[in-house]
Amino acid sequence: MSRTLKQVKAEATRAHQAGEFDAARRAYGEYLSQVPHDGIIWSNLGVLHRSTNRHRMALRSHRRAFALSPQDTGVRNNLSNTLSDIGKYEESIALRRQILEEVPNDPNHLAMIGRCYRGMGDYDAAIAHLSEVIKILPDDPEVQMQLAFAYLGRGDYAKGFELYKARWRAGELRPRNLKFPEWQGQDLSDKTLLVLPEQGFGDAVLFMRFLPSLAKLAAKVRVLVDKPLLRLFSKLPDIELVTAETAGENPADYWINMMDMAAVHFARSRDIPPPTQLHIPDDATERAAQITGPYAKSFKVGVVWAGSVTYKGNAFRSFAHRDFLPLVDIPDVQLFSLYKGPLLTPYYEDGSDAFMVDTASTDRDFADCAATMSAMDLVITSDTVSAHMASSLGIETWTVLHWDPFWVYTHAGDTTPWYPGMRLFRQKTPLDWSGVMAEVEAALVSRLERGT
Repeated sequence: MSRTLKQVKAEATRAHQAGEFDAARRAYGEYLSQVPHDGIIWSNLGVLHRSTNRHRMALRSHRRAFALSPQDTGVRNNLSNTLSDIGKYEESIALRRQILEEVPNDPNHLAMIGRCYRGMGDYDAAIAHLSEVIKILPDDPEVQMQLAFAYLGRGDYAKGFELYKARWRAGELRPRNLKFPEWQGQDLSDKTLLVLPEQGFGDAVLFMRFLPSLAKLAAKVRVLVDKPLLRLFSKLPDIELVTAETAGENPADYWINMMDMAAVHFARSRDIPPPTQLHIPDDATERAAQITGPYAKSFKVGVVWAGSVTYKGNAFRSFAHRDFLPLVDIPDVQLFSLYKGPLLTPYYEDGSDAFMVDTASTDRDFADCAATMSAMDLVITSDTVSAHMASSLGIETWTVLHWDPFWVYTHAGDTTPWYPGMRLFRQKTPLDWSGVMAEVEAALVSRLERGT
């Protein structure tokens, strides 16, 4: 028996709320094919597309919803979010200001206007806007976070990292619950301080550079790390212990979050410390030599096209493994995949593994990956942990950035003071990787012609 339109609409809503996205998308399509003027359902479909990283389809859906229901607050909210997602910042700001005329002091829209300015690379405008907002909403964590990122992008690290402590109130991180207290600046003479991990692997590589600054203040510093990083961090300087055991098994006098080491450092100095000292065990080096042995006469390029799929911004910073394929046609160049994760499936399915040697799927940990990187002549990577690792190891590193990158890279220039030897390649148009990858190809050809 065929379903009524009311039943189809109800099924679409139910499936969407249950996370059954394929079923929801089909039901939305069935309903909208017969009721094309329902702006609310077009908006719901846009939300579904956004949640599954189909951002162009999300924009199409939301624009259609807005054309049909331009006064609906939910429709306008959803459109403004997708506009922000894909770099249409000026349009997003205008729509958010329109909403704010009707709903003054809405925290989300006030924060996101600052986010849009920052996405445009206009840190001064973001700071000016958010500094006024924070007078109205002094305790709002999202406003504080956006202001923190604006300061970090501008290079005001002391202000940025102090504000960034609001991340623990922003809803994405679970607050600590330990039997010993967080360090709040107390005297650390004859005391033990435990550094706790947080967020991504790349963040860990980035922030461990601040350990020497912390070690100057404490009698003993211990570092808790995620197990895949244990061997890589096993020789960190100026500390008593690196361990992958739980915090409860490593009691100390105080603890500190890893990223708050930066706030401690920049409260005392404006200098950016040199990158983290990483350790590569001998057995990892021997393994890498076996992998690369058949290609001794080739110019070896390690490549990474994606980061962790669990990171909510991964769809923007990542591209396809196929974008590297033009490089395999350059004479005397051999590509090696340094990527490990679920996106290897399409890499194998289309036969790319014959042209880009898979080195990482059998990695035991990041020390194995670091050893393979060290056997490369060049590493070309998306903005993920591999960029931090390769440059920390002193390997020639080219990082391919999306249009709105991590604050370390800011929004302009082809270098970063956080990794002085790294070269940056920037996406010119949101969601379009073809232009920047063509620049990478041309740069590699030029690099080989120069021989340096």
